[in-house]
Amino acid sequence: MKKYLLIVAILLVATSSFSQKKKATKPAATSALAKLNNLSVELIKNNLYLFIDNKGAKKDTILLKTYESKGNPIDCKITPFTAKGTALHLISWSENKVTETKDKTENRTQIYSEICNTKTKTKPLSNLQATTKIKEIQYLDKLKTASQTVDKIQNEGFAFTLTKEGDVQLKNKTQDNKMIYNPSSNVYQNAKDIAPKKK
Repeated sequence: MKKYLLIVAILLVATSSFSQKKKATKPAATSALAKLNNLSVELIKNNLYLFIDNKGAKKDTILLKTYESKGNPIDCKITPFTAKGTALHLISWSENKVTETKDKTENRTQIYSEICNTKTKTKPLSNLQATTKIKEIQYLDKLKTASQTVDKIQNEGFAFTLTKEGDVQLKNKTQDNKMIYNPSSNVYQNAKDIAPKKK
């Protein structure tokens, strides 16, 4: 009988100690793809936004992209920088889409670069660069008895580089453009267009 009373007492002590432990609270889930200070990038329905948290006031937003169907932005980053004394932010992300048919596979990667002025809620510069890797079976005769696999790469748009000074270099095979921020118009302009003219 003493053994049973001892077991019951141990069980009561064990259950009371378990019941008094606080449940661990989970941190609030966030849908942010990237965060920096008071800024966050979020995908809401089919729209990609930059949210600006104004401490108690309503959040401001800058629309980065609208998707026709469900979007899948990856590797999203917020990079702060200064150009001509103006605080700006580079929002960058990429998207990947694979299209396959019987004889062809296309793997397309798009890299988006959006420079945002959070004070004016504007985008002084937008850039899209796309690279498509193509793997295609080409038949060497009409009866399709012999074939070869051909790999190709197609590049579209400009490669984007942000300099320490806040300037932007946009480059492809045929062009190399230096873009400089103009604070009075809040846009990036081609350096060739704003260079002083020789007399």
